[in-house]
Amino acid sequence: MARKTLLRLAGLAACSAVLVAGCGNDSSDPPAASSPHAADPAHEAPAAGALPRVTILATGGTIAGKANANSAVGYTAGQASAQDLIDAVPGLDKIAKLDAVQVSNIGSQDMNDEVWLALATKINQIFAEDRADGIVVTHGTDTIEETAFFLDHVVASDKPVVLVGSMRPATALSADGPANLRSGVQVAAAPAARGRGAMVVLNDTIHGAEDVTKSNTTSVQTFVSPNTGPLGHVDAAAVTFGAPPSAQPRLTFPVPGKSPLPRVDIVYSHAGMDATQVNDALGHGAQGIVLAGVGDGNTAKPVVAALSNAAKKGVLVVRSSRVGSGSVVRNAELNDDDLGTVSALGLNPAKSRILLQLLLVNGVTDPAQVQRDFAAV
Repeated sequence: MARKTLLRLAGLAACSAVLVAGCGNDSSDPPAASSPHAADPAHEAPAAGALPRVTILATGGTIAGKANANSAVGYTAGQASAQDLIDAVPGLDKIAKLDAVQVSNIGSQDMNDEVWLALATKINQIFAEDRADGIVVTHGTDTIEETAFFLDHVVASDKPVVLVGSMRPATALSADGPANLRSGVQVAAAPAARGRGAMVVLNDTIHGAEDVTKSNTTSVQTFVSPNTGPLGHVDAAAVTFGAPPSAQPRLTFPVPGKSPLPRVDIVYSHAGMDATQVNDALGHGAQGIVLAGVGDGNTAKPVVAALSNAAKKGVLVVRSSRVGSGSVVRNAELNDDDLGTVSALGLNPAKSRILLQLLLVNGVTDPAQVQRDFAAV
């Protein structure tokens, strides 16, 4: 489902690429404004006959993991280096001129603000200095969709941002990491990938950062884009996109000057629920709360009351859904206008949390403006 369709369903008027690969595991104050702005113009494409330049930024994850001899399925993430990953893909240097940087070596379940800021700063620096035409960051699959979404909104360059990972460790019998890395480099090197923001590439499929999500615990075909569908596909001969890049400028922000980002907690709705999770989040200083609601962003009456009280005290509250697809419609099951809450529209809880953090760190606290920014994603 196209993004414009999602916005129509919500009843709202609308008020490049770095390659990141892997699975879970690796000083100035920010400006006060958060208005969307167009991506900076990209440098010219490589001259005819010259190989594109791709920098690989490694963060760890299953793609860099090695099997545990004491377990049939266990492995330790973040063991192989960036150069190890390159060496495992014969002919990769025929696709692009490669450079490799080890940013971290952790499982993506341990991904954090500090690594995010380091990645974003490094990527923006490389692009500003015209040292690469695309960048590859190896990343674990557990939180790859979150890192992709963060980078999509803090990297302003028109050059491709591609994140790649794997579901099987490097020492597995049929490791998928080498093929995914090759596909990722192909996408990062492709002129048609420009202007598409951050992307996730696994299993020959290209996904946009806004909609991509992990849907299966172990399958190599785990990543899907449930609302929009994939952007395109990769094979040994070509990178194919289904449509041109969007003409709408991406909502981007300056890279935050320091970590951690403002605290935003996710409250998961379930049967028999009371307001304990909300009260706990507020007690630990949450500046924002994202509801992973049932159905169309709904939850139990005591929780609704607690969230509304929090919103009236200045805490930003966003209604998302624990359901795997669809848009949370504003003023439908719950009256956002009366409650003081924001509808996440098509963003899942994890990505809603990140967008809310970026808005907060840029001083955006008016719910009406927050709603407009969610609509602009």
